[in-house]
Amino acid sequence: MNPHANDRIGTIQQLYDGALMPDIQVNTLRNIERLFATATVRHGAAVLPLPAAAKSLGDVGFDSGGKRYDLYDYVSLNRVSGLLVIKDGRIAHESYQFGNTPQTRWTSMSLAKSITATLVGVAIQDGYIECIDDPIVQYLPALEGSAYDGVSVRDLLQMASGVGWNETYTDPLSDRRRMLEVQGTQTPGGVLKLMAKLPRVAAPGTRWNYSTGETHVVGALVRAAVGKPVSQYLSERIWSRVGMESDASWWLESPNGLEVGGSGLSATLRDYGRFGLFLLDDGLAGGERVLPNGWIEEASSPKIINGEQVDYGYMLWPIADTKGTPNESAFEARGIFGQHLYMNPRAGVVIVVWGALPKPKGMAPIKDDDFFAAVVEALGP
Repeated sequence: MNPHANDRIGTIQQLYDGALMPDIQVNTLRNIERLFATATVRHGAAVLPLPAAAKSLGDVGFDSGGKRYDLYDYVSLNRVSGLLVIKDGRIAHESYQFGNTPQTRWTSMSLAKSITATLVGVAIQDGYIECIDDPIVQYLPALEGSAYDGVSVRDLLQMASGVGWNETYTDPLSDRRRMLEVQGTQTPGGVLKLMAKLPRVAAPGTRWNYSTGETHVVGALVRAAVGKPVSQYLSERIWSRVGMESDASWWLESPNGLEVGGSGLSATLRDYGRFGLFLLDDGLAGGERVLPNGWIEEASSPKIINGEQVDYGYMLWPIADTKGTPNESAFEARGIFGQHLYMNPRAGVVIVVWGALPKPKGMAPIKDDDFFAAVVEALGP
């Protein structure tokens, strides 16, 4: 049951324009399922316990951008509405702001991309996708003759398809906003038809370009390969098996249609943390290998595209230039307005941040990676 179901909310266009007052924006971010049709991602009967850590996270002091900050500055200035810190499977810090509670489901924004991409790994492990270098039209023949013809699954996961896309959230004429308009019509198959009309601007595998539409194609690929809804597959293979305590919801492009692979999944703070623990454990669930061995290391590593290093894996973000620092080996899933799922394998730390920044991008006064490093250092080995 949604404890915020009676909140007054804005529209998706207002949200992406950054044109909502703070209280309405918060209401909208925790009621995103009221804007479009959604599917339910069912949890299972067994809940993974997250006991309190023996050492809780106290105040942390750290430098960022030449200034000194602490925990309270980070939460206040970066408009953090929920913060969870897990160390070795135990909760070292959990706090909620703006009326949020442990029952609140907060939208992932682009953090969902990492979940969708992870399902490709699951589908490979399950034998539904033969090889990461398969052409995607092998599974999505509707894209034959489009700019996606000749693109491999690997190209797609690396956002290196070479297909043109403008991601600018605040530009009403951008491809991202056109995709939102198609979502608004709730037309079955509408987003994939939009993607099939895009131009090719580079050879596949030669140019990195961040694209929410690209992840929708990934979702369509998973749906076609496994023969069942993406939300159902996520439930069966991960959500019901790793001990989630609540159902999640996921935007659909139309009632009973395809999940919006690049955005719109909403879950509780602790369940995002449990997903982070699943990735830290290299994709084991209940002792069963759900992801191919080594998938997470490969998915969270920088890639070389056309001779240049890109700090992006398979829709996960390796934290750059961290050798010898607390963030060494760390990676994260990210979403606009300040959503973060940070994972540090060396330290056994997972950090979940729910953000309510006023604009989609470029508004965080404090660099999140600096805060994450300070938390890891404060918690110790």
